[in-house]
Amino acid sequence: MRNWLKNKRIKEDIQHKDWEKSLIKSKDFKKIFYYNQKTNVRFGLTFMATLIDENIIQDGVLPNLLEEEFREIEDIKQLVPVADVQICDDPSLIEQKLLNGYVMLTIETELKHFGFIAAQKEIVRGLSQPEVEFSVIGPKEAFVESMGQNLNLIRKRLPVKELIIEEFKLGSLSKTAVAMLYMEDITNEDNVNTVRQRLTNVKFDAITDSSYIVQLISDNSNSPFPQLLDTERPDRVAGILAEGKIAIVVDGSPHVLITPTTLVEFFSSFEDYFLNWILSSFFRLIRLFAVAFSILITPIYVATLSYHYELIPKDLLSTLITSRREIPLPPILEALFLELTIELLREAGARLPTKVGQTIGIVGGIVIGTASVEAGLTSNVLLIIVALAALASFTTPVYRMGNTIRLLRFPFLFFAELWGLLGIVFCFCVLLTHLIRLTSLGRPFLEPLYPPRVMDMKDALIRLPFEKQSKRPIFLRTKNPIRFSRKKAKEKKDIDE
Repeated sequence: MRNWLKNKRIKEDIQHKDWEKSLIKSKDFKKIFYYNQKTNVRFGLTFMATLIDENIIQDGVLPNLLEEEFREIEDIKQLVPVADVQICDDPSLIEQKLLNGYVMLTIETELKHFGFIAAQKEIVRGLSQPEVEFSVIGPKEAFVESMGQNLNLIRKRLPVKELIIEEFKLGSLSKTAVAMLYMEDITNEDNVNTVRQRLTNVKFDAITDSSYIVQLISDNSNSPFPQLLDTERPDRVAGILAEGKIAIVVDGSPHVLITPTTLVEFFSSFEDYFLNWILSSFFRLIRLFAVAFSILITPIYVATLSYHYELIPKDLLSTLITSRREIPLPPILEALFLELTIELLREAGARLPTKVGQTIGIVGGIVIGTASVEAGLTSNVLLIIVALAALASFTTPVYRMGNTIRLLRFPFLFFAELWGLLGIVFCFCVLLTHLIRLTSLGRPFLEPLYPPRVMDMKDALIRLPFEKQSKRPIFLRTKNPIRFSRKKAKEKKDIDE
């Protein structure tokens, strides 16, 4: 019997099918034949060894196929204790199934029918705390690289039938699974169709992370502002789905995309909803002030020292003159030197291992800052200003927007050197014009600031109490704009009291 199996394997390997010609070149391609002595059935298992879990074959598939009465392909549905078992007669699907982690079963007497048994190997890391959007209060779960596990984290927070999941395969080479999530009874149908169309029209060879999707489906890919919000928090995704927005989950990425979004959302931490509304509003205003401070303070310094000495108070003017008395560089070069030094320290700290990166950031900042002041290259006043500006930029809760803030300082610096405060105003007007024209999924990016919508201001610059947020955002045009009845909630509260 062993000789027969050996000869049979050699014979089959010589007569390769069309789908085998490319797969057999790979070392992990396996095709093994077996014999059921009870029914005298000869069958073969074909699979990609690197994609399947061998324990499923050894413990769940082979014992039943070898020891039970097995005659036809259809019998595997009763014999194999695996939920995903499919019967197919289309040879064009074989390659796709094998590369998706299925084991193909063939019988010598039924060459036109194939059985596919799901045996995918799941290699995922355990759940961990959010690193980018860490919060002291609230859940400590973060998304991982497995799309199935990420969908589970969202499903258990929204266990309702209205949560719809649509899956796409993107990338001509990677065949990456991408899921679109939305609430059927809430989300605007036009938004769903737009996202569905944009995902369907994606033409790229390999999609390895959600960052590719951000660049491929954004309204304006040439804008430095991200038009899709990415998050690593399942609770945040559940919250935005309840509002009527759309989430995009990419297999292999620990970040989920949210669309449509607005500018003010990038400065809102989800921890704001776990605190009292007064504290949340205060912290949100601090972040907005920190962003404006980070962008404008260094350009204002350059503009003031270059063109507008009369704006500096007399007491402060003497301090500035003393600090710059031995500085050979003009204010613009002095500012650029420190700004670029800060950026170099950031990049070095981000690319090095965690412990080494922290050491480089702290020691490098102290050593370089002190040395540059003592060497007479920069003034101690500007060193303090640049350090505060860098510190203020770290208050941005979303990493992508933090990168944009880092970039914006440099155009403002150049315009401040050219025309002083007038240059800063001109640069601000150009930036504002760009933001007014910018859209996210066709919706205004500056909403509710422009176009002004008072009803949506309840969760923009400040966050009002939850009882004041009975309606969903107007710009989403949801099917059901009412989140809850304020009248009923008030009646219930009065009864409890």
